Amino acid sequence: MGIFDKVFGKKEENEEAEIKTYKDFWDWFMTKEKDFFEVVKNHNNIETDFFDLLASKLKQLNEGYYFLCGMSQDEIAELIITADGDIKNIVFAEELVAESPKLDRWKFTALKPEMNLDHGIKMDGRDFSKENISFYSNEIDDYPDEIDITFVYDGLNKENKNACVTGVCVFLDNFLGELNFATQIDTFNVIGRDDAEKELVPISKLKDFLSWREREFTEKYKNVKNFGEEDQYTILEATLKNGLPLIATINTSLLNYDSKASYPWISVLKVEYNGENNNGLPEKEDYEKLSNIEEKMIEALKIEEGNLYIGRENAENLKESYFASKDFRKPSKILRQAIKDNPEYKMSLEIYKDKYWQSFERYNVNQN
Repeated sequence: MGIFDKVFGKKEENEEAEIKTYKDFWDWFMTKEKDFFEVVKNHNNIETDFFDLLASKLKQLNEGYYFLCGMSQDEIAELIITADGDIKNIVFAEELVAESPKLDRWKFTALKPEMNLDHGIKMDGRDFSKENISFYSNEIDDYPDEIDITFVYDGLNKENKNACVTGVCVFLDNFLGELNFATQIDTFNVIGRDDAEKELVPISKLKDFLSWREREFTEKYKNVKNFGEEDQYTILEATLKNGLPLIATINTSLLNYDSKASYPWISVLKVEYNGENNNGLPEKEDYEKLSNIEEKMIEALKIEEGNLYIGRENAENLKESYFASKDFRKPSKILRQAIKDNPEYKMSLEIYKDKYWQSFERYNVNQN
């Protein structure tokens, strides 16, 4: 593929009907695809006549859509819908492309694919390639399934570290593909060659290494049983440094589960409420409404479908609800729908990988 152009969503007034469904979007796209094709092929006024229009429509569906577009062949334009590595938006990019029409002059792709990077990439005058990027894996005694990788870039120093880290990440995003880069590595850091502490492995072997670790992980947890209904909840109370109370209700029986890594995806839904007259805790009306919202989410994120409800926390005008899941796609959809259905509250969603539920260690009452 040739040079791609990336556009972030922009606000733009548009007199056309609002886009509410995937079908709405593709119906709109097909009315303009001939013009869009010519704009992309000839690269004429591409910002105003294609990017801005497309970004505006995508934003009506989801704030988290981004895209790349270019000519993949002489007479084929490729539009890649991407979540820019944001886990909670990946499923929506996949779904949108799954409903795309079959058009002779267009190819639609969900998420940035793996690319042939034999010659690397260039950013800010620096080369990032198989010749100057290597890696090694870090073993963590208490977390044997954690995939923690150190990437080594020749020439990285204190002065250019930020630019070099960005370049390595862009290289990996293209080398592995967006989905693999976002999901196969748990944690990583980028250092210079002088700071390396282990034997360096050529970056060309990274895909094989990650595939091997993924197979090993899948084999280890393939027979893990789902949880039953024997949950034990504990109410935990604390006082914050500012003197305000914190109250959490946590399924402490889950915190002692010995196969947490089989539910590696953590979802956190944050809801802001007005607790100024109740020491930062929700008053009765908000408490009941927020409880109903949470009950609907628990009902939708079923145990038998690979989802666990960990608990909730209230403090400083904020409620957080916690879930752990085998996959991130269903929680992405259910929790985003909860946000859309309750516009009276300011809500935000975070989904991240945490195989050992380190996020919840502060709640483990059995810790010394």
